[in-house]
Amino acid sequence: MSSSEVFGMASVSYSLVEIQRRIDEVKQFLSITLSIANAHTVEFYTHDVWNRFMALPPQDVLSSVSSYNNQKGAPEHRVKERSTTLFGFCSDTNRLIDTHELLHAAKSHSLPGLGVCLSRDELLEILGENREDTDAQLEPDEFMNSKKSHEVQSMSEVVACLAQHCGVKQYGLQVYGIDSSNTNTHGAQERNRKLKKFSRAYQKHKNVARTQGGAPNSPPEGLLEIKTALKGVCDASYDGGAGVAPQEELLIPISDVETHSDETPETEELFLRSLSVDVTQTTSPRVPPNQLSPEEKERRKRENLEKKAQNRTDITRAVFSPLTSYVTAETELRELINELQDAVMVGLHTCGDLAPSTLRMFVAKPELAAVCSVGCCYHLLSEEFDPAGHESLHSSCGFPLSQYLRHRSWFCGRNARMSACLALERFSVGQGIQMESLFFRAVFHVILRDHYGSFKSEKRIGKVYSKAKSFVDYVRRGLRKLELDESKLSDGDIQAYHDTYLPRMAEMRAFNMLKVALAPCIEGLILLDRLCYLKEQEDLSFSALVQLFDPLLSPRCYAVVGLKSHRSSS
Repeated sequence: MSSSEVFGMASVSYSLVEIQRRIDEVKQFLSITLSIANAHTVEFYTHDVWNRFMALPPQDVLSSVSSYNNQKGAPEHRVKERSTTLFGFCSDTNRLIDTHELLHAAKSHSLPGLGVCLSRDELLEILGENREDTDAQLEPDEFMNSKKSHEVQSMSEVVACLAQHCGVKQYGLQVYGIDSSNTNTHGAQERNRKLKKFSRAYQKHKNVARTQGGAPNSPPEGLLEIKTALKGVCDASYDGGAGVAPQEELLIPISDVETHSDETPETEELFLRSLSVDVTQTTSPRVPPNQLSPEEKERRKRENLEKKAQNRTDITRAVFSPLTSYVTAETELRELINELQDAVMVGLHTCGDLAPSTLRMFVAKPELAAVCSVGCCYHLLSEEFDPAGHESLHSSCGFPLSQYLRHRSWFCGRNARMSACLALERFSVGQGIQMESLFFRAVFHVILRDHYGSFKSEKRIGKVYSKAKSFVDYVRRGLRKLELDESKLSDGDIQAYHDTYLPRMAEMRAFNMLKVALAPCIEGLILLDRLCYLKEQEDLSFSALVQLFDPLLSPRCYAVVGLKSHRSSS
């Protein structure tokens, strides 16, 4: 990399000192407001959370939130109150008295408000992306939903530019799927097998359409059945703990197959060939089994067995190879992948500690030339400075990552990190929290306190709400789940609790709206910590936070991007 390129990158990215200054600003804000995010919804009524933190009626808070959003964040100036408040909280009582001031401060201390992020287009311009050759764009929407399709297309172009900039090979590569357990590895193998099966049916349908000069009006035989099978695999992977979430099921609309069958054959062929080495094999005309001779049946059986054995053992011919290993920053990549060459570390929604682990690995491994990491599931991060000591069980915790925050022993808390997963942009367009389920759980906790001496349940009651027909049914299901004596309460007793607390449901709604407003600030601190970690490294020529995705489609839309200084483009 030339000195002029290094200077150009440095001029558009923030220095370590500037990032540390932004971290201090967010820390000061969260030192006052983090207690709201850490308040547990389950204990909302048993701990009288509203009156502990609020000096306003819930209707005033809800009204202020609504008017603030309608005014697009314009703050109300209240000189008298501002002289005695800090971020809307009374300096004497530490209770909220000015909702508008809090909302304005929250917006100012989010990543967009701090102004520390690059856009995707700005990053591509920095990397010298030539946008003239964009005719052969891959359009994978037949194989994934709109959210995942948006993420893959947006991120793939960035990763390709990083690879080109670093001189890293991009094509003809083997794909290794590394899972932390055999269960997940088996799920990946099964999903790949069914993708192969679908791709053959899809290719056959497409070839027929191409031969006939148009798309047939009906899907190929078995296509709908294969779609259902794919959906089932995704659900199973999610239940195993590492896979595709239910809202990210692979659904292949028939209309999409028909529309694209003759419009983009080149990109379809490109995607199908990438699935496996035998995807594009042609199939012979199907003969009903009852018409086959015994010799032919035996021959086909033998061929199938030989082919399955070859697919299991000859991994050098496979595009996708599943492996099982718990990956950390100390993992020797060349022990997992013998033929590993210079590479770009890429993480799309890496869960919990996996995101900081990929950044540590990028810094530690000389063969990794660049990194593009989009994290998620902040509630699953381990924290080094957890006062209870519950989460700091690993040698390298997920938060904080930078020396700057570690020297300050900063701690967020699990509930605050859970709040960081909330999507402010989706709330702004009416996609809110399912409030009744939270209300049921909080009132149920009052019942546990009053009748069972339980202030904190040792067992989770799970997804009881989705199965319950009423609050009474919810409570009885919860008591059975916790193995408690439900005969102590009549249906009338249970319903009386519901009726007593129902007028206070607005408190919970207003409080959760404030949690949503704080979410981008907590996420911002976590991501600034990761960027600060990269800024602290001496051999990096460039590092930045980049907004890759539309937050309405993909709320975890920010990537941490880094480049090592000793690499040069080919």
